[in-house]
Amino acid sequence: MNRRQFLSLCLVGWLASLVTSGCRPGRPLAAPSTTSAAKPVTITVSAAASLQDALDAIASQFQAAHPSITVDYNFGSSGALQRQIEQGAPADIFFSAAPPQMDALSAKELLIPNSRQDIVTNRLVLIAPTGSHLNITNMAQLQDTAIRRFAVGEFRSVPAGQYAEQVFETLDILEPLQSKFVFGNNVRNVLAAVESGHADLGMVYATDAALSQQVKVLTTAPQDAHPPIVYPIAVVQGTAQAEAAQTFIDFLKTETAQTTFEEFGFGRV
Repeated sequence: MNRRQFLSLCLVGWLASLVTSGCRPGRPLAAPSTTSAAKPVTITVSAAASLQDALDAIASQFQAAHPSITVDYNFGSSGALQRQIEQGAPADIFFSAAPPQMDALSAKELLIPNSRQDIVTNRLVLIAPTGSHLNITNMAQLQDTAIRRFAVGEFRSVPAGQYAEQVFETLDILEPLQSKFVFGNNVRNVLAAVESGHADLGMVYATDAALSQQVKVLTTAPQDAHPPIVYPIAVVQGTAQAEAAQTFIDFLKTETAQTTFEEFGFGRV
């Protein structure tokens, strides 16, 4: 065999080895991963002021269960929050202290249908500064001349004030009390007025009174003198985070969240 024949055979052998190796089944390529961390999102919850402490506690519980969802709260009176949503303020969830504000948004089709749920209940109580000598055991005594300033939530926008107004009307004492009223733009302002001594008495939720060492509860408003105090929640129409918002609402119905609400004095629906 001459040199040219030898090189030709080597070349043929080398090409054959390439073809053979190319046809062998190789290691399969890794399939693209179908699992990935959930995309982080933030939801804004416009909630009644009386819910603040309970929701602050629940936020960390929710974050632990759903680390990809961050919750931003916007607290205020339910009436003020209602108006904000009507005017287009950013909100993914509305958590009201009473049904009428929720009803108003629903009537304007500003809530996602079927997302509304009742979450907790509350009670209305009469409070005074801890050092007060007033001995009020029933609502009829509110006409006492010793009572000069009586703090209540604004009747037009604050559910606690609206419930109080209904109590006074039912007991036929609204007119005699008109000159005594000092109005707060949310229930926490009413509580602060009594704590500071700027008001002799106040009407707040039992949950608010329980948070303060500077006030005492004198009596509870008759529950048959006002509608049941129920807190509804719903997803706001137009949100870009409807799924995350519904996840938060569902969490509020869990045993973990409901137990926390109870620790702050709320009742179960």
